[in-house]
Amino acid sequence: MKKYDERGDLATRDIVARAIDNEMKLSGDDFVYLDARHINRDLLMSHFPAIYAKCLSKGIDISKDMIPVVPAAHYSCGGVKTDKNGCTSISNLYAAGEVASTGLHGANRLASNSLLESAVFSHRAALHAVEHIKNNQLEMNVPDWDDEGLVLNEELILIAQSKKEVQSIMSNYVGIVRSELRLKRALDRLKIIYKETEDLYNKSLITEGICELRNIINVAYLVIRFAQERKQSIGLHYFINYP
Repeated sequence: MKKYDERGDLATRDIVARAIDNEMKLSGDDFVYLDARHINRDLLMSHFPAIYAKCLSKGIDISKDMIPVVPAAHYSCGGVKTDKNGCTSISNLYAAGEVASTGLHGANRLASNSLLESAVFSHRAALHAVEHIKNNQLEMNVPDWDDEGLVLNEELILIAQSKKEVQSIMSNYVGIVRSELRLKRALDRLKIIYKETEDLYNKSLITEGICELRNIINVAYLVIRFAQERKQSIGLHYFINYP
């Protein structure tokens, strides 16, 4: 990390993530190693019990073995503007945590910000929702879902494979480092998967899997299109055409 920033591994997460991404591209490896072997074993177990147990279940003793890691993209970090109560511009829709842009963090953040978001803005949003729900008019006469003529789709592999393809597209083209070419390629690929999924959805009985896939595609589309519109590099949105 000293090669990329004088703060080393204490640099901000966008810098660390891009450094890892670049090292993986240079080496051709699928991961880099996180080395925690210099930390006392009892300290590791008391401070990181879940991580210790998870790695141990995979055959990795983090007190003796290095941990293979890859950078994860925080696609929606600081993306949704809210007021002091967590309200967005859409009536009755609240946002809190990493996805929200409350002023506590923006396009980049430190890990500890999430605690403040949860303790303050989630609490404010809950109080505001309780106070204002009494003013909402609920529509009770919603007709039952009509699925006559549809079939139970047995091709679950189609849904699973499309989900993997969207994940691959987003990770490789829209993840840590972005460019106009990569974003265009991601959008072109996504449009094909969108059409295939809508054709499947219109012929099938509703399942959790296909609904989840449609939601993932919609969110991926929004992330790509907004990334294309932002002609600058800021925080976790690193655009090589606009450094």
